[in-house]
Amino acid sequence: MHTFLTHLECSLCGKTYDADRLWQACPDCGRPLLARYDLDAARQLGRERLIGSEPSLWRYRALLPVRDEAHIVTLGEGFTPLLPARRLGAELGMPRLYIKEESLNPTGSFKARGLAVAVSRARELGVREMVIPSAGNAAGAAAAYAARAGLPLHVFMPRDVPAPFLAECRALGADIALVDGLITDCGREARRLAAEHGWFDLSTLKEPYRLEGKKTMGYELAEQLSWDLPDVIIYPTGGGTGLVGMWKAFEEMAQLGWIGDRRPRMVTVQSTGCAPMVRAFHAGAEFAAPWEAAQTVAAGLRVPAAVGDFLILRALRESGGTAIAVSDEALLEAQKWLGRTEGVFACPEGGATLAALKALLEEGWIDPGERVVLFNTGSGLKYPLL
Repeated sequence: MHTFLTHLECSLCGKTYDADRLWQACPDCGRPLLARYDLDAARQLGRERLIGSEPSLWRYRALLPVRDEAHIVTLGEGFTPLLPARRLGAELGMPRLYIKEESLNPTGSFKARGLAVAVSRARELGVREMVIPSAGNAAGAAAAYAARAGLPLHVFMPRDVPAPFLAECRALGADIALVDGLITDCGREARRLAAEHGWFDLSTLKEPYRLEGKKTMGYELAEQLSWDLPDVIIYPTGGGTGLVGMWKAFEEMAQLGWIGDRRPRMVTVQSTGCAPMVRAFHAGAEFAAPWEAAQTVAAGLRVPAAVGDFLILRALRESGGTAIAVSDEALLEAQKWLGRTEGVFACPEGGATLAALKALLEEGWIDPGERVVLFNTGSGLKYPLL
């Protein structure tokens, strides 16, 4: 199945660009570029013909950006289980609670989705050397797909990143630089050296295609629920690509005629030690001011500034959703709760979704009878906390 990719469009200023040239962010305003498809033409083929049979995200190849399948770099990512959380749901009085279990992706996190597609498309467009700043999981995923593609990768991570992330990147052959500071500091150093050496920057929403890999979580969720979306999706948010990607997927599926007009209420979860999106959402702001002195045990949530902040906030508001911050103590306790009830050793970010659910139930924002999906975005094995 060929791709229906047509062009790239700036998410803020709306300018369009040739999809078959190598771009980073919008040259005019610096904001993220979004891949666009000929959905009218795709709709004529029908859902059954558009979706492949392979048990990976590449089953949605027609709605992904790689033109020649020879350039696909894959480790079998995607099509992760949607687990009915029966024991946990019984304790909460929620008969329709689910966990989307992303830790079963290659390299143990949802980051494999975005990096598989980004590296595949980068290779197709002639990239020869890459760089990525990361709080941990993205670095491991990028290293794996770079190795599989035979492309050199330079990784910039905070000096205090958990040791398993370093071991993973070393084992996968990446060139590693440790930076004093946070992921934003890593990003500045990565961009400086990328400009100096001509490396392609794989940073979150600094190129168009990681988002396309992440959007497949939305396609899978719809398919696994027989094309009837849940009432609420609770998602841990650092850079926010997964939430933005799913919102894009729902829009595409509606245009394809695969789903109706109803959308899930999207919930962003952050840590009280780093909650720029929560603060901006409740202040009614369009953009999120950087968070000072960010600190949390959930490495993926320690993102003081997100380039796609306005896209996250837009999705929350359009969906009638909300944003909530939980303490490290609460998310770690919820991490253990997930483990003892459902056998899921979640990452701390995954634990944050359950902590948020508990708080939203107590507030009455979520009704116990609603169908709710928690996203566990990675494996707890990479966080030596317990």
